[in-house]
Amino acid sequence: MDQDIRHMYSEGEYKDFNLDKQGEGKFWAAVPNPNEKDAAKRESCTRLPFWVKNGERPDDVENAISPQILSKLAYAQITVPETRVELNPKDKQTVNLPTWVWLDKGRYRPLSVKASVDLGGGEEIWARTTVTPDSLKLDPGTENATVHPESGECAIKGDGSIGSPYKKGSGKKAPPCGVTYLRATQGGGTYTLSSTLTWKASWEGSDGAGENDLPTGEFGGQQDVTVQEIQSIN
Repeated sequence: MDQDIRHMYSEGEYKDFNLDKQGEGKFWAAVPNPNEKDAAKRESCTRLPFWVKNGERPDDVENAISPQILSKLAYAQITVPETRVELNPKDKQTVNLPTWVWLDKGRYRPLSVKASVDLGGGEEIWARTTVTPDSLKLDPGTENATVHPESGECAIKGDGSIGSPYKKGSGKKAPPCGVTYLRATQGGGTYTLSSTLTWKASWEGSDGAGENDLPTGEFGGQQDVTVQEIQSIN
């Protein structure tokens, strides 16, 4: 078999590895995915390297690189920031007074990665994958709390933000995204406020818009919250 392969590239179908056609095309070859845990699946493609003219791509080869495959490769390279919400009050929270929760719009914004392959002859195939914050789920860390909205899921607004910073004069108004704690933390303890940000993925490629076949990502973060009683004198 080794001799047959050597003959194919030296004297057979590709004489001297197609050196006389240098610059006119490229050899395409199978490349194992290093992230595939199944060894048999990783090494399943046994197609030998084959020649393709510049500007063309094989359409008769299973798993030949395509915009759809590139979209998934781009998706795997996107790194989203750690989920950490902004709070007001910033430090200690107060029983029965709402805690306003929001995300820094400048930090949590759409992120994109482009992956491409040069086909030669000025042609390329490419895909650009974009992930966008979509909603924020809150878990106050105790049953003695009320979340806003009631579902605990804060949707993204038209301007791309989630939640709103506290504005002076809002008083006891229910925030569009937040928590009202109903009982103080005891003995120096804290509640663990969990926030899970959902990112939706989409892609477009050199062949046009892509199908929405990329998974939605959920990334959570936790913050310790101290809740105090209001001290009053009757």
